Amino acid sequence: MPEPYIRVAVPDDEEVLALLDRATWSYLHAVRPRDQPPYEPFFNERFGPHDHLVAEVGGRVVGYVRLGYPTPLASNAHVRQIQGLAVAAEVRGQGVGRALVRAVVAQARRQGALRITLRVLGHNTPARKLYESEGFVVEGIQPGEFHLDGEYVDDVLMGRSL
Repeated sequence: MPEPYIRVAVPDDEEVLALLDRATWSYLHAVRPRDQPPYEPFFNERFGPHDHLVAEVGGRVVGYVRLGYPTPLASNAHVRQIQGLAVAAEVRGQGVGRALVRAVVAQARRQGALRITLRVLGHNTPARKLYESEGFVVEGIQPGEFHLDGEYVDDVLMGRSL
């Protein structure tokens, strides 16, 4: 597979990103039930196109990552947070997620951030391994924070300096 092309999302990506988000939904990473119609817009007042990096392979969108602020506080403005990452099932394990993580780390640096953080469910081993391999470390665990699909699942806080 060729290297994914990573770019900032544009308004025209709305539909394809919404479809990708719904297609990749799983309790492996989702803390809310599967969305049902009528669907909310993918882009909203909190997260617009400029908050998303998109991965394309062969001109087709196959993944995205969302970058935001962990809080609205000025005292926390030096930190960015990965607040969503999705990769199409047919290209998983082929470097798309890694390319998105590296691109979002670079984007956070360009924005002047000093740290980047994320939250990942404890049972999401593939994501945790990816983040660890890219320099993120576990900074805290909230045991049994979520009850998903009949199980209590840890919320794992990870971060790294930029």
